[in-house]
Amino acid sequence: MYDHPYFSPRLAIGLLLLSCVVPLGSVCAQPPVESPATPARLLPESLPTGSTPSTMVRDALNRAASEHFDAWRKTYEARTDLDKIGAYQADMKREFIERIGGLPGPAPLNAKITGTVRRDGYTVEKVLLESQPQFYVTAGLFLPDPAKFPPPWPAVVVVCGHAGEGKLQDGYQKGTALAALNGLAAMIVDPVGQGERRQILGPNDKPLNISPTVEHTLIGTGAILVGWNTARWMIGDAMAAVDYLRSRDDIRGDRIGCMGNSGGGTQTSYLMALDDRIHAAAPSCYITSFRNLLETIGPQDAEQNIFGQIALGMDHADYLMMRAPKPTLIACGTHDYFDIGGAWGAYRDAKRVFHRFGKGRNVELVEIDAPHGWHPPQRVASVQFMVQHLAGRVAEVYDPEVVPLTAEEMNVTPEGQVLRLPGAVSAFDHIRSESDRLAKLRASAEPLSPDELRQRVRQVASIRDLADLPEPSVTHGDAVMIGDLTCESLVFQIGGDIWLPALLVRSEQPQAKKQVTCVMLADGKESSFADDEVARRVSAGETVLAVDLRGVGETKPTGRRWYNERFGSNGGNTAVAYLLGKSLVGLRAEDCLVVTRWLAKSEGVDRVNWIASGELATPALHAAALHGGLVQSLELRDGLGSWHDVAATPLSENQFPGLVHSALKAYDLPDLVELLGDRVRTTNPRTAANQPVVD
Repeated sequence: MYDHPYFSPRLAIGLLLLSCVVPLGSVCAQPPVESPATPARLLPESLPTGSTPSTMVRDALNRAASEHFDAWRKTYEARTDLDKIGAYQADMKREFIERIGGLPGPAPLNAKITGTVRRDGYTVEKVLLESQPQFYVTAGLFLPDPAKFPPPWPAVVVVCGHAGEGKLQDGYQKGTALAALNGLAAMIVDPVGQGERRQILGPNDKPLNISPTVEHTLIGTGAILVGWNTARWMIGDAMAAVDYLRSRDDIRGDRIGCMGNSGGGTQTSYLMALDDRIHAAAPSCYITSFRNLLETIGPQDAEQNIFGQIALGMDHADYLMMRAPKPTLIACGTHDYFDIGGAWGAYRDAKRVFHRFGKGRNVELVEIDAPHGWHPPQRVASVQFMVQHLAGRVAEVYDPEVVPLTAEEMNVTPEGQVLRLPGAVSAFDHIRSESDRLAKLRASAEPLSPDELRQRVRQVASIRDLADLPEPSVTHGDAVMIGDLTCESLVFQIGGDIWLPALLVRSEQPQAKKQVTCVMLADGKESSFADDEVARRVSAGETVLAVDLRGVGETKPTGRRWYNERFGSNGGNTAVAYLLGKSLVGLRAEDCLVVTRWLAKSEGVDRVNWIASGELATPALHAAALHGGLVQSLELRDGLGSWHDVAATPLSENQFPGLVHSALKAYDLPDLVELLGDRVRTTNPRTAANQPVVD
């Protein structure tokens, strides 16, 4: 029911090498290495940090995260005073909401019951409501037998994990029915992108065959650019469900809880941390720690990554502590891929805070010997906890045999999909509208001077000024023969744990004005030599450096992709950078600048020609726009034309590594092109779907 994320394994790089591996620190003392097909690898199988080239970027990001985890621990240990804890809770809630772009404004629910199904011991009402105007939410409200449990009833919102069928999934239905059988009204909600709420329909208005995690991340791709997060819709929908429950006379509005598993555990954690109306909460198979997460399965899909939260100091334990001392149960599995050690660590940290309120028993942990899933013992423990803290009863709860409703019985909408309702809008429509609104605001605002725009870009994309970037340590290795060219091998060490391999070819032709070109291609430095392009440039008198920026060529992550091919090989690395409040665009732009500054100085020129392609085109454009004094010319090949196109394209392709959070509030890519004027040229521009732009 849950899509495992990308996690790059350590591979034996030596099996892929053609001949020699040049160790870092070697000196060119051997004759040129013949390599008619591809150059020899310049990085060793194991880097000094213990990383392999393919895990280098990931491991560097994880080390940066580790420093924040250590800082989190110091801050946590110092926060003992109740007044400080209260201020911390308020600050975290404010920061969370701000980082997802705020919550949708209140809107009329326009709730209606579209049908009723009776079962032995409970009744199911099929509820359709709007969490935003014409943004429809489908839910099943399981009501107890009034003869056995007279209303008004306490209620619990049940949020689903990553099951494509949403509320129809057997385990989630059974947990909801179990609550009703024990005297709680239980409302199970289809998350955005699941069940009746798929946000992309294909031919004949049929849902496309993509997993919920992929659909959530496609939503998140465009959302990032406007400063939003997929979690924004999920939280807004769950809060609308609470609004609906509180509007009913047969529900106790002061006794509402929330529970859910996996992705539903994520939603429960968010809702319980942000909504003071949630009296009791039971997230299952989610709570761990980011340290454990990054060391095991890696980052998750879009709604589980809040911008900059690791740097801010917002870990899984904080979701528990943000609601202290309200009743909270952590349900987990011994063999879950959400690491059990992290769950126990979060529980211990939260327990100490709850004790400071004198409510240590209000936070509990249930561990069962099972893998990931909402297994019967976890469902029973969650419902028992809800009965105790919502209904005030200590009761034995059993998991009886429940026959789940079929789609025909449980579907709220006539055709089983909300987007088939007249006038329905999708999350993608919201993103597109917000991007349009931001474009109009930028166009109508007082124009920024070039320097003011550069400063905005630098701040938004987190790109340091050239003067603040470290000088690289450059290792010269053995020469490599590619065709008739003798290439000098170089390795740039940047910041202690990033190594960028490169090949340098100098022309022997006399030059009236020396031309130096830096080539940064998404397919790696080897592709620079295809079609004899480097040979032609060298014969025309140019000096050419072909370099692998981080995450391409020799340092391209290998193994399973982050969710699937659609998000590129660097999707996982991009997600970790996002959690750190950074972007791969900014990090790669700094690579461009550090390498170019060295190259210009080494070759005795003021400016260098740049060529960048694919996912490296956007970082190169940023670097050139910020420090045009280094750039003679810039050619962008197969690059994205605009971020606005990404925001307007639900089925984007390999755009995740090229995102900058909230960028469209400040600028779009054409604004950077304008800063460079006639020094920039685009070749074969691509759409957000990675198709050629058609004039």
